Amino acid sequence: MLNTRQPRLAALAAAALTLFTAVNAASATLEGWALMGANTFADGPTSGQFATGAGGNPLPLLNKQPVQGFSAVLAGPTAGSFVFMADNGFGTQGNSADTLLRLYAVTPNFRTATGGAGSVSAANFSTGAAMAGFTAGSHLTLSDPNHLLSIKVQADYTRYYNSAANPLVDPSIRSNRLLTGADLDVESVRKDKNGNYWFGDEFGPYLIKTNAQGEVLRREIGMLGVASPQNEAVVNGTIAPTLARSAGFEGMASSPDGSRLYTLLEGTVTGDPAKTLRINAFSIDTEAYTGEQWRYQLEGAGTNIGDMTAINDHEFLVIERNGATATSGTPFKKIFKVDLNVVDASGNLVKTEVVDLMNLADPNDLNGDGSAAFTFPFTTIESVLILDAHTLLVANDNNYPGTGGRDLGSDNTEFLKIHLDQALNVSPVPEPASLALLLGGLGLIALKRRRQRG
Repeated sequence: MLNTRQPRLAALAAAALTLFTAVNAASATLEGWALMGANTFADGPTSGQFATGAGGNPLPLLNKQPVQGFSAVLAGPTAGSFVFMADNGFGTQGNSADTLLRLYAVTPNFRTATGGAGSVSAANFSTGAAMAGFTAGSHLTLSDPNHLLSIKVQADYTRYYNSAANPLVDPSIRSNRLLTGADLDVESVRKDKNGNYWFGDEFGPYLIKTNAQGEVLRREIGMLGVASPQNEAVVNGTIAPTLARSAGFEGMASSPDGSRLYTLLEGTVTGDPAKTLRINAFSIDTEAYTGEQWRYQLEGAGTNIGDMTAINDHEFLVIERNGATATSGTPFKKIFKVDLNVVDASGNLVKTEVVDLMNLADPNDLNGDGSAAFTFPFTTIESVLILDAHTLLVANDNNYPGTGGRDLGSDNTEFLKIHLDQALNVSPVPEPASLALLLGGLGLIALKRRRQRG
């Protein structure tokens, strides 16, 4: 059912839409910048055996894994550290069978108006302590040791892609049932109230639940009526696809209390209005979709979303982009705010522009390009994290060894701290029912204390 959460009055939605069309985005300034070089690698089995090198960087990578590109971000174990999720490897299901699905802990040393190196280093995944490189202890690798997934994974085969013409599957993948970029295309991750991870996949699309060690805890969860051509049931001929290839859960937000997920598809489901994307609510307690659904309308220049994160229990930030870069086309890279309680006359969420990533003020020229204006023209920008009411962390996915973001070499990953002049309402706002329960509980406590004093 569409938008089953009680909406505000239609007049409020109309007024909000009018305000959106009349007001420009709030001012935004680059206050911190750091760069991770494209050729940043981690320990692991040989990768890139089925992909093509680019930007002067050949493949395969002997006995190592690419750390990038990053498709999602979470707060790290200590202040100033972050956990970034690498996506499926080299961009497709057909070339990423030897690339491990991982989370990496990093600590950017942001260049600011008062100093800073503008570099990025590895951090211990558990403690946040500095590490010399991305070796054991700096990352978490997804695995299915108990054979809970119903889909076939590379660990089930003797040779990659189950083809006699291909190399043997690395022993570490087989023995530990490590998950790879041919098994799932994870593009989003959240941690729930119980400390478990939930990953949003594009191939199914599926939701994947793991424990804090990255071990799968249950069978993958599909979405009724939504399936990409890579969905296992489509591959087996059981159902027909209703979604384009790899157009699944690019964005996924969590409610502030960790009890709900909000999944955002990257593609339009067959039969839905053109350029609209579904947002669905999912309950952590029941491990099922609630039936609540909303529609996100892409801009005329927008072709994809990159990430979705919660501001509070009803407002969210969404990165929207096209595929153009500084070397090709006209880049469109913006962050919008939506409110699940406010829809327009067509039933689409009303959007307010928060940041134009192609037009940030950079009075201190933090990236050293000689300009007081900063642009972020990378193909895919897939990570946004709210640091406080006035500050966002944003990073691109460099699609290693992809090129063309700023020049024809392999793209680096840049980490931005963006100051917003207009504050976000980051404090969770209780629903009326929750507020009533809270007040009732406080009343009972007060009554008990009076009785104790009496």
